[in-house]
Amino acid sequence: MENRIITIAAIIALIGFAMQSTLFTVKEYERAIKFKFGEFVGEEIEPGLRWKIPFVNTIRKFDVRIQTMDSDPEGFLTKNNQELVIDSFVKWRIRDIKQYVVSVSGRTDIAETRLAQQVNSSLRSEVGKRSIGEVVAGDRAVIMDVVQKAIDEESKKFGVEVIDVRMKRVDYADEIRASVFRDMESERNVLVQQKESTGKKIAEEIRAKADATGLVTVAEAEKRANILRGEGDAQATRIYAEAFGEDIEFYELYRSLEAYKNTFNNAGDVMVIEPDSEFFKYFKQNQ
Repeated sequence: MENRIITIAAIIALIGFAMQSTLFTVKEYERAIKFKFGEFVGEEIEPGLRWKIPFVNTIRKFDVRIQTMDSDPEGFLTKNNQELVIDSFVKWRIRDIKQYVVSVSGRTDIAETRLAQQVNSSLRSEVGKRSIGEVVAGDRAVIMDVVQKAIDEESKKFGVEVIDVRMKRVDYADEIRASVFRDMESERNVLVQQKESTGKKIAEEIRAKADATGLVTVAEAEKRANILRGEGDAQATRIYAEAFGEDIEFYELYRSLEAYKNTFNNAGDVMVIEPDSEFFKYFKQNQ
């Protein structure tokens, strides 16, 4: 009985070993290729549970997800021989596994070394056609698009697809940074002076228009006031005439009183006049 159990256990272990040696799994983000005695056979193996012949076939799996290659910052000369320090990265993935294995032995480090060389060469060519301003601000997207297309075409030769190329940072080299900042400061100062000059000119124009408008407004107001004042005086004269016309004696008395008030306005005023003058008419009547 014990021998039978041992035999069954050995058979199960042997079957398990055979299955383990025969079956293998390719994950959803992987692709695999099969070798027979070291030579590539068949096509790329898609994700799932697959089989192989033990001791005859060997399997290599590759991650086909997008990879990121982060390059070290490097110096590049512009068309004016001014150095810029550019830090870039590349997004890539395996395009053709067979070509990838044949060209770079299926090694990521070798593939990224070749990609870095291509990026460096393409960037050096594109930056060398442009000025600092064009690289820093104007043509960055254009440069990256040209570089991406160029190295993607070259990378097909070793089974790689380049998804994207980007500059993380573009900076001035130490020896020209101070000079560039001085130039930028000078340009900003000129711009500030132009803005101030334009602002002063606009302010003077606004002030002149306001002054002219003020003079016109005041003149119109004075004209209107004189008209109203004249109309008021005329109306007052008419009212006085109508009122005094009803009683001539009262009108004469009123005028005499006004004359007395204006003549003897101050205590020191002196008037030399004959007592029988018409001026003292109403004083005589009161006597």
